[in-house]
This record gives sequence, C-alpha cells and structure tokens, in this order.
Amino acid sequence: MARTKTVKVSSVFPASPDEIWERLTRVETLQYIAAPFASFSPEDPAKEMVWREGETSKFHLRILGFLSVGAHTIQVRRFDRAAYTIETHEGNKTVPIWNHRITISQVGKSTSRYTDEVELGVGWLTGVVYIWSNMFYRHRQRRWVRLLEKSS
Repeated sequence: MARTKTVKVSSVFPASPDEIWERLTRVETLQYIAAPFASFSPEDPAKEMVWREGETSKFHLRILGFLSVGAHTIQVRRFDRAAYTIETHEGNKTVPIWNHRITISQVGKSTSRYTDEVELGVGWLTGVVYIWSNMFYRHRQRRWVRLLEKSS
C-alpha cells in the first residue's frame, strides 16, 4: 500500500465564488495558474476539454517545462457548483495517487477563500513530492490572485 501525505493550501481571493467558479471551468485557467511549475497539454488537442462530473481527461505533463512526466489523467469525481467543490482523482506513472479537492467559500462581499487539498501517494518519494506540491499549490494560488486582479 502506498504511503500518502496531504497538502492543504488556502488563500483569500479578490473575487466572488461565482467569478472564481466561472474561471475554474476553463482548461486555460489550469494552464495559466500552473505555469511555469507545470504544463498540461491535452493528449488529444482536437477533443473539447470540459470539466464535469464523470469526465476523464488526459494531458501530457511537464515539470518546469522540460521534465516530462508523461500522461497525467484527471478524472472528475465531483463537480458541484452549488457547494463550490471539485474533487478529482488524478495520477501518472510517477505519482499514482493525486486526489485533489478544491473548495471555495465566500468570506466577504467580493472575497472568497479558495482551498486546494491534495492527497499524494508516491511510495518512498512521497516526501519529495509533498515538498514540491506545497510550493506548486502556493504558486498556483498566487497566479490565481494575479489572474483575478487583472480582470477586475
């Protein structure tokens, strides 16, 4: 059985939950907030990328733009706008367990708390991936804030 660790990063964003949710539904948002730590290129660029419950998407994942991890699969388990929650089961040959939960809650008139919670399982590499993931999700949330501030 793989050893797992959980990364949890939370920030207050300058936008309402609805504004964040609308951007969250776009694959382009994932690509923007992940760069340059990680790049996600659809394996089938002709296929329409849609985030919805039950959908599975495959990407070619590169770390720092050059280190190929190969195919990364994202299976959407929950996509609940009413609860502002997304849960995915993800993985690739390097990180077989990457279960990601995103939650959004309103904290003010035009501010929201955004939380990434990720269960990682990589066997003996779990500690290293845990450290990288902490940096990655903090980076993603900084990029989110930059994206939201640009649009306001």
